[in-house]
Amino acid sequence: MGKKGKEAARERREQRRREITLLRALPYEPHQRWWDRLQPRAVAVVTGANRGIGFEAARQLALHGLHVVLTSRDAAKGQDAAERIRGEAPDEAGVSVEWRQLNVADVASVEAFATWALETHGGIHVLVNNAGVNFNKGPDNSVEFAEQVIETNYYGTKRMIDAMIALMKPSPYGARIVNVSSRLGRVNGRRNRIGDASLRDQLLNDDCLSEQLIDEMIKKFLEQVRQGTWSSNQWPQMYTDYSVSKLAVNAYTRLMSRKLSDRPEGQKIYINCFCPGWVKTAMTGWEGNNSAEEGADTGVWLALLPCEQGTNGKFFAERREISF
Repeated sequence: MGKKGKEAARERREQRRREITLLRALPYEPHQRWWDRLQPRAVAVVTGANRGIGFEAARQLALHGLHVVLTSRDAAKGQDAAERIRGEAPDEAGVSVEWRQLNVADVASVEAFATWALETHGGIHVLVNNAGVNFNKGPDNSVEFAEQVIETNYYGTKRMIDAMIALMKPSPYGARIVNVSSRLGRVNGRRNRIGDASLRDQLLNDDCLSEQLIDEMIKKFLEQVRQGTWSSNQWPQMYTDYSVSKLAVNAYTRLMSRKLSDRPEGQKIYINCFCPGWVKTAMTGWEGNNSAEEGADTGVWLALLPCEQGTNGKFFAERREISF
């Protein structure tokens, strides 16, 4: 892309940012606020919510009137985040938020959280899978922590989905699962994709896509990391372990949308994923272009979509559908 092309692309991005800023300022109409018609109050769980995109998603959902369960591994940071949301909200907003400890990379922690959510709230209506890690900064591309990245970003997301599906409360408006992902995990990204054309085709083919296929891809990647051969096997070239983890999240989102699509009315679950963009957070070393508020916007929008717009198994960025 030449200089003029880059400038034009930059201007389009800025124009879309301005449009979304205006959209975000518009209040939801009463007929759109399906969560207000639920008694008791709709419950939203946001993982990894003590800072960054997760914190903003929790804050925005709370301000819209949902009861938010803000989760984090660190107790002090999580409790402080919940207090900040309560403290910054206008008194008339009626904000309801609580903190709960959760480590999505720990099976026992997820199981304990699911038990608590069922006993305390009888279930949930919205799950935002935000918890994730990335150890690459700037131009670095190390896979030193690949197992931790995969365990948290992919298996942690998968673990939460599997645990929370049984807790999704029946409702005429449906329940929502929103997975925070990244364009870095696109199958056919122009600058960052897996080199195995056969695997790419299988991942994009609904008849071939399966949990076994996704897990075998992850297993192969981690084996090559341990063998030191990952760099010569055509895995994504940028932030390799993070990109592979998000590739798996995207594929699992599509797979689960198929499995959930035949649920009867009153028990619908809509699952989608989104890319928040290059956001100024600790994960990016504060080098992003977007604020955390902007980064969380599409995820909150998906969580609150009216059921008649019930999109399912799609990938979004800037409130627009994009390709996997």
